[in-house]
Amino acid sequence: MPPITVLTPTGTLGYGFGEEALARGMSLNPAVIAVDAGSTDPGPHYLGSGKPLVSNVSIKRELTALIRAGRAAGIPVIVGSVGGAGSGVQVDRTAALVREIAREHGLKLKLATIRSDIPIERAKRAVAANEVVDFEAGYPLTQDALDETVTLVAQMGHEPICEALDAGADVIIAGRACDDSVIAAYPIWKGADPALAIHMGKILECGAFSAEPFAMDVMLGTIDDDGFTLEPGSIKRRASVKSVSAHSLYERENPFRQGGPGHEIDLTGCSFEQIGDRQVRVTGAKLTETAHYYVKLEGARLAGYRSIAIAGIRCPTTIAALNGILEQLKARALEYFVPDPISVQFHVYGRDGVMKELEQDRSPAREVGLVIEVTAAAQELAHAACHQISGAMLHHHYDGIINPSGNLAFPYSPSDLDIGPVYEFSAYHLMKVDSPTELFPVTLEDL
Repeated sequence: MPPITVLTPTGTLGYGFGEEALARGMSLNPAVIAVDAGSTDPGPHYLGSGKPLVSNVSIKRELTALIRAGRAAGIPVIVGSVGGAGSGVQVDRTAALVREIAREHGLKLKLATIRSDIPIERAKRAVAANEVVDFEAGYPLTQDALDETVTLVAQMGHEPICEALDAGADVIIAGRACDDSVIAAYPIWKGADPALAIHMGKILECGAFSAEPFAMDVMLGTIDDDGFTLEPGSIKRRASVKSVSAHSLYERENPFRQGGPGHEIDLTGCSFEQIGDRQVRVTGAKLTETAHYYVKLEGARLAGYRSIAIAGIRCPTTIAALNGILEQLKARALEYFVPDPISVQFHVYGRDGVMKELEQDRSPAREVGLVIEVTAAAQELAHAACHQISGAMLHHHYDGIINPSGNLAFPYSPSDLDIGPVYEFSAYHLMKVDSPTELFPVTLEDL
């Protein structure tokens, strides 16, 4: 197999890359531009709401640069998990941007869209047939949970993308997809060892985060019969054994086993070799096909509506008494709004806002930031409860109080902000399928 070079412009489409890095990367004659555009890292909101993780302004700007570069070089552009969650509405929105770009720049191309939405009834049949297993949810998927699910997608592997390449697609806009599969698809389609291609995809999926200094920027991988070689697009960065091997371990519970749809990658025999100052050579990944093909389901359901208040506290006596104050205010609010249930949480930044009960450093803080968070079945109720708490906190009298004029400093007016609908994951499970492409239809369009 002739060597195949994949250019990955950034870790998430819309998060940026250098013009110089892209130009230099394209001068190295890549065979494909492939980039991931989503994740569950930002939580279930974008899946449930259908809103884009990154603005259309940023997506269109970067897609324009990539599609124009791809068309000039005569190579395909592949984007996976578009919109952040890869739902159908996000696929449609991104495809509309591609049409705008083609029209505005006079580009002729074949557009492929691949949807990853899973019909609820299809998932219910799988649950009834005991073809769904827990992944990381910690609980079984039920018919009731599926009834509450507003959006359900599954992570596709490389196979649907290869099907679009078979059809001659120039630009592929894919719904939810395994991040490494988006990058591995073209090399596998051309005959590369799937183990090497998927391992390369895993390291490339965050762009130049596998380089030094790391950044959302261009990274390239060249795969051949025996391994692959990585280097950053920008001459200001370098790939090192440390940076590349570290990213091979990134987001992996097991450093030697990497599961994916229909396969498991064995990394125990991998080696990393420095080539010159800027390149790293990787070899040794092996692939075993699983007995059955499972895809990961991701579902979101509406959990309520949220309002928040943000305030600062600098009074040392208030900070010292804060735990007791917050407990009293929460108890009063829950009682005040009976029989309507509300959820109240406090986040104390500068003390333990990030680590919560796991925080080890309990040294006194000079000032803290307080976020009051209320979730309820209706936005009006959430807002009312949030203001009841923030107002009560502002003038709360506690033992040892010195300053009677106010306990909180509000940076914003209004002090209570309505965030809108709140979503939570309802499905985070694996579902058995009959084939890798049955749930991921490819639609073609000539622009």
